[in-house]
Amino acid sequence: METRPYFILGDLVVNATVGALVGLVCAALLDTSWNMWLGMFFGMALGMVIALVLSLAVFAVVFGAMEVMVPAMLTGMISGMVVGMAAPMTEVSLSNGARWGGLLGIGCLAATYVANAVLQRQITHR
Repeated sequence: METRPYFILGDLVVNATVGALVGLVCAALLDTSWNMWLGMFFGMALGMVIALVLSLAVFAVVFGAMEVMVPAMLTGMISGMVVGMAAPMTEVSLSNGARWGGLLGIGCLAATYVANAVLQRQITHR
């Protein structure tokens, strides 16, 4: 993964944007009439589609496809699952959906960076 500040800032923007948008869309489309398991699977699929479209159409041009897609797809999937499962259980406002999605996006990015550091350390110690 890139360690230059431009790409780190770009990763933050991409993941927060993808997470917030996925959370917003899931909060808008899902309500308490849904089954929570169906909401989770629907949110996961929707999140991956939104992340794929944003990654390829908007962010890959500026930051590179592979560098953006791995954390963004994880963000889309996790944000969609969490907000998609929460919305059928209780009313989730659009602002809360976007907030949770953005926070989950930053968390997924941090997990991706940690996983990359662990894997790189294992490779160099062989």
